[in-house]
Amino acid sequence: MRASRRMASALWVMAGLAGVAAPALAQERLRGRIRADGSSTVAPITMAAAELYQSHQPRVQVTVGISGTGGGFKKFLEERADLRTDISDASRPIKPVERRRAAELGVKFIELPIAYDGIAVVVHPSNEFAKTLTVDELKRIWQPESKINNWRDVRAGFPDLPLRLYGPGADSGTFDYFIETVVGRPRACRSDFTASEDDNVLVQGVAGDRGALGYFGFSYYEANAARLALVAIDGGAGPVAPTMDAIRNGTYAPLSRPIFLYVNSESAQRPEVRSFIKHVYDNARSIVEHPKVGYVALSDSLYATIWKRFETGVTGSVYEAPDAGSKSLDALYGNPQPE
Repeated sequence: MRASRRMASALWVMAGLAGVAAPALAQERLRGRIRADGSSTVAPITMAAAELYQSHQPRVQVTVGISGTGGGFKKFLEERADLRTDISDASRPIKPVERRRAAELGVKFIELPIAYDGIAVVVHPSNEFAKTLTVDELKRIWQPESKINNWRDVRAGFPDLPLRLYGPGADSGTFDYFIETVVGRPRACRSDFTASEDDNVLVQGVAGDRGALGYFGFSYYEANAARLALVAIDGGAGPVAPTMDAIRNGTYAPLSRPIFLYVNSESAQRPEVRSFIKHVYDNARSIVEHPKVGYVALSDSLYATIWKRFETGVTGSVYEAPDAGSKSLDALYGNPQPE
């Protein structure tokens, strides 16, 4: 079911974008195989791009797996070079431990932001009381020592209703980002929740459980809005619900973030990989903000800067800097003309 839904989304995007890709793609007929794997959050972008690309380059096979961000980096950094993926989809920056693994293996990579995403916190549509939650309430719910198993213990006035939790598994970049942001410590999460790397499983769980509370990428909420209720989050400046504008301008804090493609630098030398990445960035805004994908595009000038990073082969992560978490993408990637 996961694969069929992802593929349907990609095909819808391809139909909506027919004729958009640069004519240069059709001038040189390439062949080969490109392997991508990783985040279920980033997968709709990669799959849509792959479907559109293969309509112009049918002899290039682009496969997209969904192993979660952590699982994707494991495949990107396999011991055997012939088993490594070419592209790792990631809903967080590469971690220090993963960078060390890359250095040990001699794997160089190019880091490419592709869009912004927000993490949606959702409840069952019959839930009329939890229209807003504070970050502190989320912390008390999700921290490892939490004993909160009933909505009445979340806030005075909430009803006596068993609280059941749904969230991404530990290989997910969404899990990493949410827990570190909300709880304040990496991977410091209670274990008694329904976990899945497949966001569709989480949607189904919350939609079928009156006492549910869950979280996943904003695009999955938008695709299932009729089945879920969105919770506005108060990060200290009042409750804000995720919207494309709120995610883009940073007011949906602290649960908005950039998402990435990581490309093996040796793979990047192959003509079919270079052609595919050019195709992605030539059409990034159309793909990313297509209604069936639903993420928030970067500025046109930042896309141009990121493409230049790939074109010139700049390797490594800007997140190695200790203050990287406090800077905008424009500042991190040296974009001279932010929009």
